[in-house]
Amino acid sequence: MPLDDRDYMRTPPPAPRQRIWTGGTGGFWQNPVYIIIILNLIVYIGSFINSDKLLYYFGLIPSLFTQQPWTILTNMFVHVDFWHIFGNMITLFFFGQVVYRLVGVKWFLLLYFVSGIIGNGVYIWLGVPNSVAIGASGAIYGLAGALVVMMPNLKIALWGVIPMRLWAFVLIFMVLWSIPYFIPGIGWQAHLGGLVVGLIAGFFFRRRMRIIYRT
Repeated sequence: MPLDDRDYMRTPPPAPRQRIWTGGTGGFWQNPVYIIIILNLIVYIGSFINSDKLLYYFGLIPSLFTQQPWTILTNMFVHVDFWHIFGNMITLFFFGQVVYRLVGVKWFLLLYFVSGIIGNGVYIWLGVPNSVAIGASGAIYGLAGALVVMMPNLKIALWGVIPMRLWAFVLIFMVLWSIPYFIPGIGWQAHLGGLVVGLIAGFFFRRRMRIIYRT
């Protein structure tokens, strides 16, 4: 009997690969991206009733923050301009879906809200005291920052037409929009704060996403 035919002489099968990181794959109502978009749309529709009161009570005004501390969170759901909410929600949909599927619900929500809150904190620190900051940009910049660290070469289509790598998109558009006073009327403070949080989180997520081999 040839030695190769004996069980103890056979080459063992390769060890199965195992991911140590499991992302989200839940249904519609378990998807935080969809829920956040719906909440933003509801608040946007509500702005048609009385946008001034909405901005005052839910927008972030640095000089009134100690009197209205909840606005550091609520302003992330306030948009009163169609193109503002359209741009933010489209970006949230595409980037958020990828991040959610990579890291799961809990880490996605933590990244989203911490990025938004830190971004707002930077706005309180460096923004015009009596200005009103609204929008989900800080939180979305956090998602983009994390994703570009995890998947820098991800292929995207700008405006659905122009192909480019994610790192180029983030560098050309998001980093530039985080430079002080580069674009008038933009809350670069919130962008910068959210982006920095996302970049830091991205290194953490990337390390957790490494594939290991069981031996």
